Amino acid sequence: MKTLYSTTVSATGGRDGKAVSEDGLLSVALAAPKELGGQGGATNPEQLFAAGYSACFIGAIKFVGNRDKIAVPADLSVTATVGIGARDDGEGFGLTVDFIVSLPGMDKAAAEDLLARAHKVCPYSHATKGNIPVTTTVA
Repeated sequence: MKTLYSTTVSATGGRDGKAVSEDGLLSVALAAPKELGGQGGATNPEQLFAAGYSACFIGAIKFVGNRDKIAVPADLSVTATVGIGARDDGEGFGLTVDFIVSLPGMDKAAAEDLLARAHKVCPYSHATKGNIPVTTTVA
């Protein structure tokens, strides 16, 4: 693979710490959510993952639309819900991702086909494939 872009982010303190990118553009306080026994009140890793995956998935939708000459609504949106919980096999924790994708004015069957194609090119989808359940629903 030819790397087109890379970035470096350093985290300190784990779920109750801070994450800072090497260029300083990302600098967030981290706190475990109350549901996981934390204090809440700051960003958590699941929120960052949801933001990154949903934004990347929009990029994949637009890429496929452009490549395959499919009209993609300018006001498309992706809402990602990321869940964390104990794995059924007792080996630590796992994630789930549920997407709700809004493609206003687009036929549902065409939208579902577009999303299936987008999953084939999205790097986050490649990273999670077979590792965590990801569902996609057309709004």
